Amino acid sequence: MQDPQSPGTPSLPEKGPGDEATGTAPPPRRHTFPKEEHLCRKKLIEELFGKQSSSFGVYPLRFVYTKTEVATTAPPQVLISVSKRTFKRAVDRNRLKRLIREAYRLNKYRLTEQPGGHQVALLGIIFTGKEKSPLVLVEKKLISGILRLVGTTVEASAPPPAP
Repeated sequence: MQDPQSPGTPSLPEKGPGDEATGTAPPPRRHTFPKEEHLCRKKLIEELFGKQSSSFGVYPLRFVYTKTEVATTAPPQVLISVSKRTFKRAVDRNRLKRLIREAYRLNKYRLTEQPGGHQVALLGIIFTGKEKSPLVLVEKKLISGILRLVGTTVEASAPPPAP
């Protein structure tokens, strides 16, 4: 008996959700967080926490960001931090950073796929909570923070309405 996916048998192309109406499938999202998107350079970190940056909090996360002049669809460089003062054990800090990275990796498309782009150049996500949080809560708060971030940058770049 032959395997249905053996080399001699032609395979049928898979159909996506947009195939019937338009004839083409939307491009798949790549949920990645490569090294180029990590904020590591000391000069850029100083710029992120300098006078030109803005911030807001969505407990237990704090978002610090700097804006660019031109809207872009490229992902910003991101810094993720958990306080050593609050979480003494490195195991706890590393776990929270891993949770935040995973939540950001799965939801960064909300920032990069905005119509007209976004204006975030550098982004810092700081965990300010006092207790360890599960992934569901971290992801929920990160999503609301990204949506607020997109709304803040769009409102700031749009001209005021005429009276």
